[in-house]
Amino acid sequence: MTHAIDMKDTTHEARPWSRAEFEARLRAKGARYHIHHPFNVRLNSGRCTREQVRCWIANRFYYQISIPQKDAAILSNCPDREVRRRWMLRLLDHDGWQDNEGGIEAWARLGEAAGLDRETLWSQELLVPGVRFAVDAYVNFARRAPWQEAVCSSLTEMFAPQIHLDRLAGWPRFYPWIGADGLAYFRSRVPLAQRDVEHGLQVTLDHFTTAAQQQRALDILQFKLDILWSMLDAIERAVPEGNPI
Repeated sequence: MTHAIDMKDTTHEARPWSRAEFEARLRAKGARYHIHHPFNVRLNSGRCTREQVRCWIANRFYYQISIPQKDAAILSNCPDREVRRRWMLRLLDHDGWQDNEGGIEAWARLGEAAGLDRETLWSQELLVPGVRFAVDAYVNFARRAPWQEAVCSSLTEMFAPQIHLDRLAGWPRFYPWIGADGLAYFRSRVPLAQRDVEHGLQVTLDHFTTAAQQQRALDILQFKLDILWSMLDAIERAVPEGNPI
């Protein structure tokens, strides 16, 4: 004789984490941030050649010019007016407005300070395929995903201030051939990243409330971490190691 199984008695829905624990788990993903990538470790400890530094700057420039497209995609998918009003600041931070030249211009000045001309940066002639693929994957995710998921992917900014502070502390000593004015981008991003994290975390903690949603948020954040890691993998392979200068 067979007996029907009462699924209510054999399955249990996982309980979601508390808001504080969920945030702690998101922040714990910092252990996989590209600050720990071998190339970044060498870069921020003065062990990269001029060619390697310039390759990194030129390839990260593609990421910089793509960020406003990512943010515009989030805006286009978001029906919440108040969220859009706050998110718009991110787009302006990079593209600039009025007398503020913005982050893209600041990065172009970093390139010039390191010996790259603007035409080289904008032509993307130094862009390696792996970086293009990774950045395009991120922008396409933001275009196609629910806007809350795209917001969640931005939370790698939680870990960004330290990587900028490391550059500000070490680069003047390790790479004195880079003009000091070129480091303005790093200085500007420390407070802006902290501001943006507050909003991104609010959206994420408010939206991802079930256990399944919270795991999805962790997976999305890992996806973004993998994007950044893959970019450095590609850059590392593009330029051979040599004696740092």
